[in-house]
Amino acid sequence: MTILVTGGAGFIGANFVKYIIKKYPNYKVICLDALTYAGNLETLSDVMDNPMFKFMKGNIACQETVYQLFENEKPDIVVNFAAESHVDRSIENPRLFLETNIIGTQVLMDACRKYGIKRFHQVSTDEVYGDLPLDRPDLFFTEDTPIHASSPYSASKASADLLVLAYHRTYNLPVTISRCSNNYGPYHFPEKLIPLMITRALADQPLPVYGKGENVRDWLYVEDHCSAIDLIIHNGCVGEVYNIGGHNERTNLDVVKTILKTLDKPESLITFVTDRPGHDMRYAIDPTKIHKELGWLPKTKFEEGIKLTVTWYLQNRSWWEHIVNGEYQSYYEKMYGNR
Repeated sequence: MTILVTGGAGFIGANFVKYIIKKYPNYKVICLDALTYAGNLETLSDVMDNPMFKFMKGNIACQETVYQLFENEKPDIVVNFAAESHVDRSIENPRLFLETNIIGTQVLMDACRKYGIKRFHQVSTDEVYGDLPLDRPDLFFTEDTPIHASSPYSASKASADLLVLAYHRTYNLPVTISRCSNNYGPYHFPEKLIPLMITRALADQPLPVYGKGENVRDWLYVEDHCSAIDLIIHNGCVGEVYNIGGHNERTNLDVVKTILKTLDKPESLITFVTDRPGHDMRYAIDPTKIHKELGWLPKTKFEEGIKLTVTWYLQNRSWWEHIVNGEYQSYYEKMYGNR
């Protein structure tokens, strides 16, 4: 079996690459990543010499690159993690998100049609559903919740989802989609909430929290997410959408306080800043479908996961320090400059 993982040098994609290589040592894993700001080849350093792994630098929106890869590698399964994903960046530059998240998905699926695959899996987000009110804790996103995107990022992901389902109906392409809640864990890019708070707290710097920190997210440990996608691509029903949630709802302020407590740092480091435009108030996923159909449940409670995550950042300072100072962007040339 050959699996093509796009965006495999990013946070979730890299964790998935490692998960698959460890669980299925006889699978060949191809990683395609453009190595934009959030793609970090250092994250994959421990698998680069594995004979069953191959890295290729390239953009999923480039048809020539994608078609050549399919021609050479003949993947059986495609798992598309490749996406621009930071909401703040989408507000500053929406076009980039449309090119990668929509056009890139289209190019990949056209390649799947041309060369044939057993499964195309689109990794999406619960943000396509919009948000839920804080005063209705009984409400959750299900697979039947109408799409109601709030930002250019979530609109681009919602558009890609609709395109994936349209390719299934129009061309009978064997697709599945997963929509996950907020991930956290090792190799999370330091501009995101949890790693940003960890790295700044370690330096005793102010921790910027939007608004009053009341926004609620359902946190999912990244390895639990990887196990869910593994089940979907092997056993999930073609044409179906699966929600993947962690049952770990926390306000942003509670998350920050938990991190400070774990690091034994004072809450006086918290600094409230002006909220971003259109900030969704609450995300909460109902993962009943994937539990009933595939037997999946998250294994990692938030308190356990945050301790694992904090420990990882403490033990892997060079990884995130290279990102903070920009050195990680030269790693590709170090690895491939003479190849």
